[in-house]
Amino acid sequence: MDLNAFMESYAEEIGGTYSEYDIRTSIIIVPLPDERFQTVLGKLKHSPRYDRLGIEFSSKVCQFEDGLDLKLLLSENANLNHAKFAIVEDFIHVEASSFVESATEELLKEIIQEVANVADEYEFKLTGADVH
Repeated sequence: MDLNAFMESYAEEIGGTYSEYDIRTSIIIVPLPDERFQTVLGKLKHSPRYDRLGIEFSSKVCQFEDGLDLKLLLSENANLNHAKFAIVEDFIHVEASSFVESATEELLKEIIQEVANVADEYEFKLTGADVH
């Protein structure tokens, strides 16, 4: 799969903005209701655990700080379809992934939208702002 071509096409389809970092990584700024936006990074990534090529989507929520209710976020993971909360380099992220060989364009679109919507929802709940 040509991830960057897919990301560019999907950004055009939803009226978002596309940027390519390299041949394995690109971003879409996803437009959301109420004139909000959320950045979603897409990356081709080899899974050493399964020895397969995957596509990972992620979006920053906010910087991790002591006192954030991590139990709430872990509990919320059970309510999500594709996405999950993770802490990466001291930031809370929403992430989702699929193996390349089983990914369809419709599935990837669904994943991108869930990542963007959940990250935006929790960014607002935790910070009261639209930062990422």
